[in-house]
Amino acid sequence: MSQERFGIDLACMAGSLEERLRAAESAGFSQVMLWARDLANHPDGYETAVRRVRDSGLEITGLQLMRDYEGMNGPAHRHKLDVAKALLEMCVDVGAPMLIVSASAAMPRQCEPERAEADLRKLANLAVPTGVRIGFKAIPWSHTSADIRSAWDLVGRTNHANLGLVLDAFHFIAEGQSFEILDEIPPDKIMLVQLADFGVPVFQEHRRHDADHTRVFPGDGTMSSQVAALVRRLDGMDYAGGYSLLVFNKDYRQLPAHVVARLGGRSIDWVHDQALRRRLPLRQAKGTRA
Repeated sequence: MSQERFGIDLACMAGSLEERLRAAESAGFSQVMLWARDLANHPDGYETAVRRVRDSGLEITGLQLMRDYEGMNGPAHRHKLDVAKALLEMCVDVGAPMLIVSASAAMPRQCEPERAEADLRKLANLAVPTGVRIGFKAIPWSHTSADIRSAWDLVGRTNHANLGLVLDAFHFIAEGQSFEILDEIPPDKIMLVQLADFGVPVFQEHRRHDADHTRVFPGDGTMSSQVAALVRRLDGMDYAGGYSLLVFNKDYRQLPAHVVARLGGRSIDWVHDQALRRRLPLRQAKGTRA
């Protein structure tokens, strides 16, 4: 697997936008995941932020994050459409090929499936002229798609070429879902896999707090074997998309960006050694029999 398929999310690191971009490049990453706030909150303004990203020479994996989009009604729905359009414009400005949309957690109850489908289809259609794809991500506290199975059910019913899935390995493993669920999903409908390990075991009642504070880089945590097994499973089903390190941890946020980026680079080496190289003999043997 090519090193170019691995990127790091800028949310892993503290510091200015410029510091984090330089740190990622120095650590050997060729692509980074941006957040809209990285651009909107730049002290020298939005246009400067866009120019700094463009000048960095780094490939942009995508842009985070559209929240609580599907299932809204009336003025709330119109507001979310305005936000979505603005985020798509930001994607175009920085050359981000994907906008990540997390499943809605705003609705107090399960919204009507037909409404969620219609909303996602509308967003996917809006994105087509921009050349940006929509990556839909399940989150455990969502009222529409709390896990990868329900997210795939929604994306599959929506049936739009410009809409796919983002798989967050932390959520997937924390929820104890069977890897066999992945066999139901066409590999080309998975647009991105976000990787993280577990600093401490995750307790269901604290899962939202844990997701925001206890992630560590793959290979540095308590669930490394499961993370490696997930990557091997995806490789075995011929997933050809990218991976992005997504690690929220207060310990990392108090370190210089270049230190955290180096830890991320070490983690990518671990993924290759523990997950991908271990599978290589099996893939070669399979090719020989063919």
